[in-house]
Amino acid sequence: MPSIDWSPRIAPHGADQTVYLVIDRFGGLGTVYRETEVERADLETIITDLMSGQFNDPVRVVAFNTLEHWSEDVSEDIATEIQTRCDIEGVAVPEHIHDFVAGYTGVPVGNLMWLAVDRESGDAVVQ
Repeated sequence: MPSIDWSPRIAPHGADQTVYLVIDRFGGLGTVYRETEVERADLETIITDLMSGQFNDPVRVVAFNTLEHWSEDVSEDIATEIQTRCDIEGVAVPEHIHDFVAGYTGVPVGNLMWLAVDRESGDAVVQ
């Protein structure tokens, strides 16, 4: 019989894969690890789900690998990747993840300024 603090495995025993879980906030209801099928816990799916609004109010993304025995907060990496993809596509970061992206990248979303170099003076000019 399992001990009181026992919980079921999230990833299959011995699976050599990195799994990503999103910590999501539900206002007054609290903060939880969102339930995710193992097949949908890969990096690309998590980024796609974040961008498409599958999470309520994402707070953090944690990656772990059960075979290699490690875990890591990858929130900054995920936020940077989302910002980069939006920049490349020339679109704004989706409203529902503004706070997540801005909080981890340090860049106020939607308030990006471009710097140009004045050819005559060589000074940087905000555009």
